[in-house]
Amino acid sequence: MSPVLAGVLQLLALVVALGLSYRPLGDYMAKVYSSKRHYRPEKWIYKAVGADPDTEMRWPAYLRGVLAFSAVSVLFLYLLQRLQGFLPGSLGFVSIDPDQAFNTAASFVANTNWQSYYGEQAMGHVVQTGGLAVQNFVSAAVGIAVAVALVRGFARSRTGELGNFWADLVRGVVRILLPLSVVGALVLVACGAIQNFSGIHEVGQFTGGGQEWNGGAVASQEVIKELGTNGGGYFNANSAHPFENPNGLSNLFEIYLILVIPFALTRTFGRMVGSIRQGYAILGTMAVIWLGFTALMMWTEFAGRGPAFDIAGGAMEGKETRFGIGASAIFSVATTLTSTGAVNSFHSSNTGFGGGINLLGMQLGEIAPGGVGSGLYGMLIMAIIAVFIAGLMVGRTPEYLGKKIGTREIKYAACYILITPALVLCFTAASFVLDTPAHSMTNSGAHGFSEILYAYTSGANNNGSAFAGLNADTQWFNSTIGIAMLLGRFLPMVFVLALAGSLAKQTPVPETAGTLRTEKPLFTGLLVGTIMIITGLTYFPALALGPLAEGLAA
Repeated sequence: MSPVLAGVLQLLALVVALGLSYRPLGDYMAKVYSSKRHYRPEKWIYKAVGADPDTEMRWPAYLRGVLAFSAVSVLFLYLLQRLQGFLPGSLGFVSIDPDQAFNTAASFVANTNWQSYYGEQAMGHVVQTGGLAVQNFVSAAVGIAVAVALVRGFARSRTGELGNFWADLVRGVVRILLPLSVVGALVLVACGAIQNFSGIHEVGQFTGGGQEWNGGAVASQEVIKELGTNGGGYFNANSAHPFENPNGLSNLFEIYLILVIPFALTRTFGRMVGSIRQGYAILGTMAVIWLGFTALMMWTEFAGRGPAFDIAGGAMEGKETRFGIGASAIFSVATTLTSTGAVNSFHSSNTGFGGGINLLGMQLGEIAPGGVGSGLYGMLIMAIIAVFIAGLMVGRTPEYLGKKIGTREIKYAACYILITPALVLCFTAASFVLDTPAHSMTNSGAHGFSEILYAYTSGANNNGSAFAGLNADTQWFNSTIGIAMLLGRFLPMVFVLALAGSLAKQTPVPETAGTLRTEKPLFTGLLVGTIMIITGLTYFPALALGPLAEGLAA
């Protein structure tokens, strides 16, 4: 079987698996967030934190819950790392330096999981399982909660209430992420991923010395890393490491985990707003972009030139032979079009255009299908922009799902889409103006520029993947990328929740003959075009200096 055919067949199998999961999972999540019933373990949690799950919140109160919980999480994870040297189960590792502890705490709480450290050489069992793995669950649940709040803003009328943050958070963990993770972890263990609490041990003797590896609860952390679109690897090689991702079957399963909840949330959206076809329109937009990017990535990675490319069957540098080009291309697109950041290949070794596809995928806002929760609310923001543009074309007040998109709503949406580009481009420019950051670059020229552009794009968009040719373990990058991750995660949430509150207060507008039919393929095409144009106008100059210049020079 040719490598190209193998890649296509894997993509088809993935599409079938996602299609079979779409309806039951989407409907189940809609029931979870619409239910009035509280399970007994959930009641214990509410009592422990002093929350009343039946109290409805307006958007400022909902936002305060998000920010307060996240701030406490950052502080807890920071202190856990700083005290690692005094904790049991630390495997002899010392406490983490202040700048790196801040970066890691910000990273995992922001659902970014950017790592400027070697996991197997820095973090013990307590930090890995009691700190990082816990944040993999709760940061994902926060993203889903904010998305559900926005959906309620569309579904409700004449009220500013968006639900209860604490109830949404707990239900996301207890009813969705935990059950799926238990099943997924068993699958990964069956595939060969390790799951233990062993210490550091020697695995072999080689010329010049031996090699040592530490064990860990890898399968259980790997599953929520992918399912919650987190991406932080137990080992530095991430999902290219055989302990995390042993074979082709586990690789395909991990890609499925990355995509299944973000795609299924469009069904949840359709259920909660009372129109399944609206959910299909959003799903269609996400699917068109995802499949288009996957096809482009496979084409550019397979279309190598020269004897080395011909012998290897394509651009095999930085890729695992047990996965090959096709599976690596599918994985890299899935991880950069979501906010996952897990990698099974070395993105810096992609072709020039391949690296550009990864960059552009993040710069779209990671909305196809995007992160758990963040992909849905990001796509709905873009839908509002598309409706506004369509309204300007025909000279009528834009409407979406029976809600008027007025001055206030479009300001919130505009602020949302401007935050991340401002963070990415300003921090990238500052890194080239100052002398110190340039010393971290392994490469010069267009590829060196792409390394730093990729780092801040990944951080501000809460992705976490890296070109990895950049030495990011410095005070400058730890601090600035940490700030970019926090601002890139929580500032957009401010405008999402404010928009949700504004929409929930409105009285629904009756549909007329002049209403834009947002459930039709025409709107899907308009939405895809809006996304690509806005991103292209924003990032094209930077992309031209980096991956486009490198690709054209190849």
